[in-house]
Amino acid sequence: MRNPFGRRGGSGTDAAHPTAATPHRAARAVVAVVSGALPALAFPAPALWWFAYVALVPWLLLLRTAPTARRGGLEGWLGGVGFMLAVHQWLMPSLHVFILVVAALLGLLWLPWGWLVRAMLADGPSGPRAAAALVVVPSGWLLIELVRSWEGLGGPWGLLGASQWQVAPALRLASVGGVWLVSLLVVAVNTAVALLVVSSAAARMTALVGLVACALVVGTVWWGVAPPRERGTARIGVVQPGVYDGPGGAERRFARGEELTRELAGQNLDLVVWGESSVGSDLTARPDYAERLTALSRAVDAPILVNVDARRSDRPGIFKSSVLIGAQGPTGDRYDKMRLVPFGEYIPARPLLGWVTSVGKAANEDRRRGTEPVVMTVPAEGDRPALRIGPLVCFESAFPDMSRRLTRDGAALLIAQSATSTFQDSWAPAQHASLAALRAAETGRPMVHATLTGISAAYGPDGRRVGTPLGTDRSAATVYAVPLSQTTTGYVRYGDWPLYLALTVLAALCAAEGMGALRRPESELRAPRARTARGSGGRPGR
Repeated sequence: MRNPFGRRGGSGTDAAHPTAATPHRAARAVVAVVSGALPALAFPAPALWWFAYVALVPWLLLLRTAPTARRGGLEGWLGGVGFMLAVHQWLMPSLHVFILVVAALLGLLWLPWGWLVRAMLADGPSGPRAAAALVVVPSGWLLIELVRSWEGLGGPWGLLGASQWQVAPALRLASVGGVWLVSLLVVAVNTAVALLVVSSAAARMTALVGLVACALVVGTVWWGVAPPRERGTARIGVVQPGVYDGPGGAERRFARGEELTRELAGQNLDLVVWGESSVGSDLTARPDYAERLTALSRAVDAPILVNVDARRSDRPGIFKSSVLIGAQGPTGDRYDKMRLVPFGEYIPARPLLGWVTSVGKAANEDRRRGTEPVVMTVPAEGDRPALRIGPLVCFESAFPDMSRRLTRDGAALLIAQSATSTFQDSWAPAQHASLAALRAAETGRPMVHATLTGISAAYGPDGRRVGTPLGTDRSAATVYAVPLSQTTTGYVRYGDWPLYLALTVLAALCAAEGMGALRRPESELRAPRARTARGSGGRPGR
């Protein structure tokens, strides 16, 4: 059957007629962008989680037929652009045309992956090369996820494994190796399916063995790793005011949060949680706010965790801070957000990129960073035992290492205070809320995701949802009875070992390629000599 994406070699119709090759190149470019965008459908809000296991196949098939390594790299980059645009499309109202620049720059991370896929899958790979592809291609993808997880590049939003947040076996995998292990498995399945579609009989058999191996890994973890043992429950009240903007927005948010919190009185609560930026003034500068919150804590007979988004009175700059309020006032427990949202809360290299404030909703002033994570203690009172909580603010819930650190520091309950209000009518609220499921499963600690305008939700220590979430159309308060656990998961104990495994695989590949080049005879390394019209280029006349 004729290859629909053009020929691999430099000869043939396309090479003989450059004008005929141009439509093929343009068509391939479009297919690359669209193919790269397909995995976004596996994330909320579409939430086609099963699609993640085949979403990369069109892109892989395109890359394997790239006529040159250079073209493979280009189509890897174009697919990366499509992926970044699709997964972050909700940022368009804020970044406008600048999102194209961001996607183009971050898409470069997939350029070497395009080379890698072509090298491993092209020309109907043999059985051994197909087996290598099943570990090399996923390792290359994981390295991309590692690099773009750096806060300065936008953080780990849209990791492929995160699309499996509602799949119980995948959550069990996350408890062993974090979201990284889930990403490895998903890409390995995609690679095996691609090999099944177009490869030789030997490669197909290898792909089938690979699929069986993936199923065995999942089955072994599912049956061999016990879910976290539950020990007691904590009753957590979540207040979602549903107010975020307009004249007097900060005061109206506070007043609505106050009103909803009073509805929770008498419900035997351990803690009440407000969302990100729920308090718009420093409590020292506004003692009336502190007094009102203290009265609320007495009224509901539980401490209140608020989030103050304001210029501090004791040091320069604006901070986003989780502050615990008890019946006697602020307890002194305070966490200042450490990892800020690029462009939303600060502008990287502001002297160079500050102009983006004129074309989007970028931060006019950089917020300040906290210096360390904080585990707070909700004191025991009466029959209520003490509870240690680990707060995170906004997109910090996307970082596996932060929740792992809080768990190792003794947190029994993880809390994310968030506000995706700017992106209310997009996929962002659902995507953000789903991240808490992964963090809970990884750490074996329940997690509560409290927002200003939805989606607020809670998850047990195994990552399964607890109760009913508050959607983006709700202004309400609710109570979640979250099961507690003291189980130490494999991920908490051993950390990001799948990343080290992927790096080892890629290092071994580079070493093997290097050794192969050294062992190759010198005559093979030199380009073949051109032949003359009369005969051999080595000995004229013969």
